[in-house]
Amino acid sequence: MDRRRVVAAAVAFIDENGLPGVTMRRLGDLLGVEAMSLYRHVPGREDLLDAVVAAIVDEMQEDPEVIESPRDGWQDFLQRLAHGVRRVALRHPKVFPLVASRPPEAPWLRPPLRDLRWVETFLEALQQEGFSDEAAVSAYRAFTSFLLGHLLLEVSALGADVGPLDVLEDGQDLDTSLAPYPEVGRLRAALSEDHSAVEFEEALEELLNRIALVRSETS
Repeated sequence: MDRRRVVAAAVAFIDENGLPGVTMRRLGDLLGVEAMSLYRHVPGREDLLDAVVAAIVDEMQEDPEVIESPRDGWQDFLQRLAHGVRRVALRHPKVFPLVASRPPEAPWLRPPLRDLRWVETFLEALQQEGFSDEAAVSAYRAFTSFLLGHLLLEVSALGADVGPLDVLEDGQDLDTSLAPYPEVGRLRAALSEDHSAVEFEEALEELLNRIALVRSETS
């Protein structure tokens, strides 16, 4: 028995039964051990859920179709990343809301792309493609908003329990060093800003324009 096996069992349990039912006792039953023995590998349920999120993010990192730096332009990079996130969401629909809502190392980042490794990769990749700091942060906001809305709808249709997302309280933060993620650290203030109202209006206007285009093409 090791931590990896415990976490894999938790992922399998949530895939089958959903998040509300996961307890150390039930997980022990699944593994054929006493619940207390699991605490040697995970300190408690909260640590276990964090480990589940990390395991799902690792699956995306191991996806051969997802690349960490652009090869054929930024559009190809973002398409690969979006499809990678979607594959993980559809493979684990009952786990994905946890990925989207779990307080991350940097809770001021937007779900579902909150993992510091991937946010750093995202920002660096777009900057390599000529994006300014402002443009890269704006793209991150738009990209994560699109993924969150679309994928939560998809997994909800597959039976996932989609509850409210965790919201960062004013002044709340976790003791996480951003030293390994220089771009995230440098752009933290911009990444923390809330432009939800403006972004909603822009997305709505774009949607209406697309509807108008479809209407003109089919009338």
